[in-house]
Amino acid sequence: MKKGKVLNADISSVISRLGHTDTLVVADAGLPIPHATPRIDLALTHGVPGFMQVVEVVTQEMQVEAAILASEIKQHNPQLHETLLSYIGQLQQHQGNTIAVRYISHEQFKQHTAESRAVIRSGECSPYANIILCAGVTF
Repeated sequence: MKKGKVLNADISSVISRLGHTDTLVVADAGLPIPHATPRIDLALTHGVPGFMQVVEVVTQEMQVEAAILASEIKQHNPQLHETLLSYIGQLQQHQGNTIAVRYISHEQFKQHTAESRAVIRSGECSPYANIILCAGVTF
């Protein structure tokens, strides 16, 4: 049996295939997902699983070099924004590297999802609860 934290076969598979600078999106329940981008749908009902729950599990197995957020999160979901920044700070310490955080418009964010290896859809129903995680290397 798998020893890592991620038990979901689709998530485990996509993380294992990530190369340096590949991206993986963790999204809220409402983010439109391009038809050609693989969707890993975890949403069960409103709020289940939560966005941060998914981010935390994914980043336990994924080396993160950078994160991209929609700039609108600052104004429309400031509590989640602060939670994310705090978590990224903890992740930096755990991984031993700096994680660059970039902001782009929500429209640009949606366009970038088409380039990602997959979009993991959570049950989160709060505004702009989306992140693009950029894969780093462990060496």
